[in-house]
Amino acid sequence: MTEAQQHKQSRLAALRSALEQGSLRHGHRLINSLHPAEIASLIESLPPARREIVWEFVDPEIEGDVLIELNEEVRAELIGGMDAEELIAATEGMEVDDLADLIGDLPETLNERVLHSMDAQDRERLNAVMQFEEDSAGRLMNLDAVTVRADVTLEVVLRYLRMRGELPARTDQLFVVNRHDRYRGAVDITRLLTEDPEKTVGEVMDSGVEGILPETPAGEVAKLFEDRDLVSAAVVTSDGTLLGRITIDDVVDVIREEADHSVMSMAGLGEDQDMFAGVVTSARRRAVWLSVNLCTAFLAANVVGLFEATIEKVVALAVLMPIVASMGGIAGSQTLVLIIRGIALGQVEQANARWLLVREISVGLLNGIGVASLVGLAAGIWFEEWTIGVIIFGALMINLTAAALAGVGVPLILKRLGIDPALAGGVVLTTVTDIVGFASLLGLGTLFLT
Repeated sequence: MTEAQQHKQSRLAALRSALEQGSLRHGHRLINSLHPAEIASLIESLPPARREIVWEFVDPEIEGDVLIELNEEVRAELIGGMDAEELIAATEGMEVDDLADLIGDLPETLNERVLHSMDAQDRERLNAVMQFEEDSAGRLMNLDAVTVRADVTLEVVLRYLRMRGELPARTDQLFVVNRHDRYRGAVDITRLLTEDPEKTVGEVMDSGVEGILPETPAGEVAKLFEDRDLVSAAVVTSDGTLLGRITIDDVVDVIREEADHSVMSMAGLGEDQDMFAGVVTSARRRAVWLSVNLCTAFLAANVVGLFEATIEKVVALAVLMPIVASMGGIAGSQTLVLIIRGIALGQVEQANARWLLVREISVGLLNGIGVASLVGLAAGIWFEEWTIGVIIFGALMINLTAAALAGVGVPLILKRLGIDPALAGGVVLTTVTDIVGFASLLGLGTLFLT
């Protein structure tokens, strides 16, 4: 357990102790000494009944900051228990990009009240962000970018910044625009402070820093930040007009959400599902993919049923069936995870798919020779029948090859069909390896043993 996890566990223990002892003042002080993100993490780590108590301890001025850090399901649960005035107060002073995320979870009637409670400028800024698709650069951006002209001196810029008094959080660079707000580049704060103040912005700016189109998917934005080691980046229209900026804190949220999505999707679950959701709710959600898996299991069972007569004559094949299916499933899953990761990182495309397919088949065959030889030898000695050893050797080789084909092909086909490979890939792969494994073992058994 990491130091951060231990610290979180100790705070949870202290909070539980305060709740059990009825020490409301200590509980209130403990909660509000934390960062809003830490409060959100603590709330998500508690059963629903305790969450309501803890939420009462949160100071009203930071309720909005805590809400935006919560996953959607827990957030909706808490919003449902808040009255209209409390919700409107919680939205005051929120950054535009955070408010755009939150407002979608509010009741429609309350949305209108929140919009009317804002001044005209803030309402216009919010509408500018809300026009873009969710999970796009336009929805991630904030409209607080500080701009300067290329023809002014650094001394003039410094006087301007001193007159402002403060800069927006996480400002590491100023954006350079012309008189028509067309984006031309950026100048680092460090260069602004260290260069000769008589130089112009145009002399020290970096004109090679490209802006990001507002339609760019959030995942691609995260990749750009990773590749270019960015702290902030300009968002510009197709004609170069500066709209706003994206900062690293929003990109970290995207990375975390994508990681949650990848892990949860492999089990057929949503990334925003509440760890402490009710039994009936959780059972209903999981039943969908359990039913899908049940249907695919019946397909595999039907294949086995076709060879019922062979199994009755050669019981050894029934004993060896789980080995063939299991080895194919594991080998296929390894390939599947690699390909899904490559797709997510933009490394796997149709152009290099053939090379990857040949590589994975070669790996499967190489591993297959070793594993199948070992299993075939063990089976021959166990059942005192070398034909059985040869049969399971052949079945394993066939299934491991099929696993490599499915591991590469299934996610690429699903992606082309617009289906999330992380969500459906495992189910399809398991079906393929089970059916091929059973059919190859029992088919070879029928040919050589009956």
